[in-house]
Amino acid sequence: MVLAASAAVAACSRSVLDARQLRIGSSPTGVPFSFVDPWSNELTGSMVDTAALVARAIGRVPDLRITSFGALIPSLTAGKIDLIAAAMLRTPEREAVVSFSSPVYSYSGALVVPVASERTYPSLVSLRGLRVGAQIGTRFVDQLRSAGVIDVSTYDGLSDILRDLGLGRIDVGYGDQPILAYQLRVGPKRPVRLAEEFAAPAGEALCLVVRKGDPLLAQVDLAIERMRASDIPEINRRWGLEAS
Repeated sequence: MVLAASAAVAACSRSVLDARQLRIGSSPTGVPFSFVDPWSNELTGSMVDTAALVARAIGRVPDLRITSFGALIPSLTAGKIDLIAAAMLRTPEREAVVSFSSPVYSYSGALVVPVASERTYPSLVSLRGLRVGAQIGTRFVDQLRSAGVIDVSTYDGLSDILRDLGLGRIDVGYGDQPILAYQLRVGPKRPVRLAEEFAAPAGEALCLVVRKGDPLLAQVDLAIERMRASDIPEINRRWGLEAS
């Protein structure tokens, strides 16, 4: 009887814990927003830290789950995760299937080019006729095609773009400015640089993402509003991100 009662208590405790857990999906290749720390093999980054803080603020226990970028929305809509915390920009196509929180950061795209290049790259239109690399499933691919850039190679991550650009397999890389800048600063040294003269089409809002119609959104937005003045800017500063 004692063993049966203990088992029942344990099962009840697990059930309560499961109900409190907030399953947070993050991609492993979006430094400094979300990535896997090679030393601990755990998810980390500014969006991961923000999502974990939001979870605790609404009385939930963050349960971090490594999910490839392309699988984030399918995993959310299928109920495998409850929240996306990654460098996923808000777009009309995505808003048709998921809901975005209030912004926690904003930024624009950047171009990375060979160090020896003497060309200027003022806009995306200037990339016509060049071989351009961009991350699959991102808004940046759509922006390139809208600008009339035809020769676009897609990659799973920005580090792959930097590698191929350094090897001369593509002429230009286009993607998230903070991620590219971070990888150029701390990653392998390559003969590439940011194109300082480039003007991105528009700034983009970075948000947490939940399922359509999920009441979780209101709780997340309230927590973000409470942390907007101090906690969230501090997380971003800790990851070397400029004030948005």
